[in-house]
Amino acid sequence: MGLQWDLIGIITLAGILMFHCFAHSEKAPYYTFVKDANSAPEIAYYDYIIIGGGTAGCPLAATLSQGARVLVLERGGSPYDNPNITNMENFATTLADMSPRSPAQQFISQDGVFNVRARVLGGGSVLNAGFYTRADTGYVKEAGWNETLVNQSYEWVEKVVTFKPPLMEWQSAVRDGLLEVGVLPNNGFTYDHVSGTKVGGTIFDTEGHRHTAADLLQYADPTRITVYLHATVQKISFNYNNGTARTRANGVIFKDVFGVEHRARLNKNSKNEIILSAGAIGSPQLLMLSGIGPSEQLEAHGIKVMVDQPLVGRGMADNPMNAIFVPSPRPVELSLIQVVGVTKFGSYIEAASGLGFGYSWAQRLPRDPGLAVNQTDQPFMGSPEAMSEAAKTINAAASTPLRGGVVLEKVTGPLSRGHLELRTTDPNDNPAVTFNYFEEPEDLKRCVEGMNTIIDVIKSNAFLEFRYPTMSVRALLTVMLNVPVNLRRRHARAAISLEQYCIDTVMTIWHYHGGCHVGTVVDHDYKVIGVDALRVIDGSTFSGSPGTNPQATVMMLGRYMGEKILRESYSRRRK
Repeated sequence: MGLQWDLIGIITLAGILMFHCFAHSEKAPYYTFVKDANSAPEIAYYDYIIIGGGTAGCPLAATLSQGARVLVLERGGSPYDNPNITNMENFATTLADMSPRSPAQQFISQDGVFNVRARVLGGGSVLNAGFYTRADTGYVKEAGWNETLVNQSYEWVEKVVTFKPPLMEWQSAVRDGLLEVGVLPNNGFTYDHVSGTKVGGTIFDTEGHRHTAADLLQYADPTRITVYLHATVQKISFNYNNGTARTRANGVIFKDVFGVEHRARLNKNSKNEIILSAGAIGSPQLLMLSGIGPSEQLEAHGIKVMVDQPLVGRGMADNPMNAIFVPSPRPVELSLIQVVGVTKFGSYIEAASGLGFGYSWAQRLPRDPGLAVNQTDQPFMGSPEAMSEAAKTINAAASTPLRGGVVLEKVTGPLSRGHLELRTTDPNDNPAVTFNYFEEPEDLKRCVEGMNTIIDVIKSNAFLEFRYPTMSVRALLTVMLNVPVNLRRRHARAAISLEQYCIDTVMTIWHYHGGCHVGTVVDHDYKVIGVDALRVIDGSTFSGSPGTNPQATVMMLGRYMGEKILRESYSRRRK
C-alpha cells in the first residue's frame, strides 16, 4: 500500500499540539445572575469579590454564595454562546480563534513558544482537551490540605462535569502499546493519579459535548451571586493609613466592553475579601498593576507601590510537551486525551487522533528576533513573506481531518523556572512570560526518556495497524522538524539527537503555573502576605502541576477553599 499522506495534512495537525494541554445534561444551564458588565451600576457592595470566573473562580463563587453576597468579574464572555466550545470536533477551531473577543487569548512566551490563556467564563476548562484526573495523595499531603474535604470537593465537581470516555481503536492501541513496552500496571479506568497506564475521566459527555467549570455555577444561590461578563478589572483598590496599619484591599475598578468604568467595593465587615482567581498569567499581572510586586518594575511603569513584593511573578514554570505525529494507513476516530501512561521517570505519555486544524501562523511572528536559540544555525522560520505563504498553505487545508494521530509526552515537575514581567499597564495586554524550557539538564533527560518511550509505543505490536511499515521513526521525527510548532530555530543535529529534538520542537501543554507561590507570595490559607482582605486561589499558587492534567485539582481547590472560608466565617459568628 502506498503512503497516502502529505506534508500539508501533517502541518494542519500542528494546531492540535497546542493544547495541553447540573447533573449530566446536554442542555446548557440558564443563569439569571450572569449579565454583561455594561449593566453594572457605577458602584455596588459585596461580601466577596472574585476576579476571574475561571476554573477555580466558578466553583469558589458557587460555594461562597451559599453564605454570602458574591460578585464575579469575568473579562471574557459566556461559553454557552459559542458553539465552537460545545462540541469536541470544534476543539481546535476554538484554539485558533484570534478575534478580539475570542475565548482563547494568544500569546508567545519569550522562549518562542506559542501559548494561549483563557478569556471566558469557565476558564481553561472551556479550551482544553478535557482530560480529568485527581492529584496524587503525595501532592495533597505536601499542600497541607485536609484529605477528607479534598475528596468531598472532588466528588462535588465530578457530579456535574465528568464522564467515562468511550475507548475506541486508536486510544486502545495506545493503551495496549504502553502496557506492551512496560508502563505498568494496567490501572483501568480511574480518576486517581497512579503509576502505570490508565484511562482517565473526561469533561466531554457521550455525545461529545463539553462540560466546564461554568456548569458548576448551578450550585450557586441565584439570590446571592452576580456574575458580570466582559468585565476587565483595571486594579484592586486599598485603604492605607500612612504606614501605621497594614494595607487592606477594599474594592476593585473594572471597565465594561464600552470602556465605562465601574467600581465594586467590599461591605464594611472586617472578614470580607477580594479573591484573585485570574489564573497563572492574570493573577500576578493584576497584583502588579495594583501595586503589589517588585518595586523597581512597578516604578518603571509609573505604578504606585503598595507592597514591595519581589517574588510576585517569579518561579513561573511550564511543563514542556513534545510529540510525534503518526500518519495512519487506516481511518482513525476523533479523540482527545483519554489514555495516559504515568512513567516512573517523570513523563506522562498521552495521545489524540483524527483532528484537522488550520492555524494562522503568519500572525504569530516573534516580536523580537532575539528569540532564536542558536544564532549560528540557519533560521527555520525565514522571512515574513515566507511565513505568509506557509500560512496560506496551512489554512487551505484547515477543514481536512487527518488520518492519523499524535503521541505526546508531558515532562512533569520541571525544575526549570522562569518569570513574568509587565509589558504595559493595560490589563488587556499580555505580560512578558519566560519559562526557560530545559534550562535544567534533568528536564531534558526526562524528555529524552519520554521520547524513547513514545518511539517504543509506535513500534509496538499493538500499534502496527496504525503506522506505515515503510516509514521509519527517523522519518517521523524529520516530519516534525518541518512543522512550525514554535518560533525557535531548528538544528540539523536534531534529526539524530533526541536531546536537540526536545529543545527544537518544544511546545506547551498549557499547564503553566506559579507566580504567586504559597509560602512566598501567599500563605497556606492563600492570603496575600503583607495585605489584608486579599487572597489568590488558582494555579498561580502551585509549585507543580497536579495530576496529569491540573483542571480537576483547580476546580477542587475552588470548592475546597470556598468551604473553608464559609466554615471559618460561621465559626467566628458563633463565638
